[in-house]
Amino acid sequence: MLNYFFKRLLGLIPTLLIVAVLVFLFVHMLPGDPARLIAGPEADAQVVALVRQQLGLDQPLWQQFWHYITNVLQGDFGMSMVSRRPVAEEIASRFMPTFWLTIASMVWAMLFGLAAGIVAAVWRNRWPDRIGMALAVTGISFPAFALGMLLMQVFSVELGWLPTVGADSWRHYVLPSVTLGAAVAAVMARFTRASFVDVLNEDYMRTARAKGVSEKWVILKHGLRNAMIPVVTMMGLQFGFLLGGSIVVEKVFNWPGLGRLLVDSVEMRDYPVIQAEVLLFSLEFILINLVVDMLYAAINPAIRYK
Repeated sequence: MLNYFFKRLLGLIPTLLIVAVLVFLFVHMLPGDPARLIAGPEADAQVVALVRQQLGLDQPLWQQFWHYITNVLQGDFGMSMVSRRPVAEEIASRFMPTFWLTIASMVWAMLFGLAAGIVAAVWRNRWPDRIGMALAVTGISFPAFALGMLLMQVFSVELGWLPTVGADSWRHYVLPSVTLGAAVAAVMARFTRASFVDVLNEDYMRTARAKGVSEKWVILKHGLRNAMIPVVTMMGLQFGFLLGGSIVVEKVFNWPGLGRLLVDSVEMRDYPVIQAEVLLFSLEFILINLVVDMLYAAINPAIRYK
């Protein structure tokens, strides 16, 4: 197990290097001139040229890449072109709001999705199944930005129950976390239902019932563990999606997190911030997949890694 873990960690290095190269090429293909955006629309050509020189954008592309990759290998992501603060500080100041929003979204989505999926599987083809899956389809198909604006209109503007912006108290987390987690809860409910339906038809489930084990314990003790193996995979992927996919929700709710920082950086062509954020999201996905693999062995001891 440890050998497998360390091999996966070593595999991070070439993957992140490839991502670093691709994101560097991507940001330099974006239309627009960062120097012009920073200098302002009223600045003349001489001022724009001076800003470009200060940012190092007047150097050949290969030289910019060399400076970028050598600095990244040393853990230095440079300075933000807009704020002139270290990129690491910019990201660190925005990381925790996004992290806690992701946790809040994942907790309610996991609890609701698992419960709805299990209920739908146990009472499949009956009204709990039909209602649960109808809600799941609605959650998947409803756009996050539209759901966010609808929730704000109802619970903030009309009823005045919850705030629309800010991240200071638990009340600020309610609407963004519901918006962000709705699609995840819907996907989890459908996936859990499908996995449980397969497990309920297995021979060991019928054997447990024949031995007189109550239906509740058949589901919880024999069904839950085996049904959770594919569900854990999906949960890991969805958690990574929440961390990296909160861009729309953070923009709608003006949330002070990484998603809004990325949008603002793309608008201002802040190359160092964009590059660092994409690398961070890539690292998150890789580490989450590694944790999921470790959870497999915890859920099912028969699984062994070499």
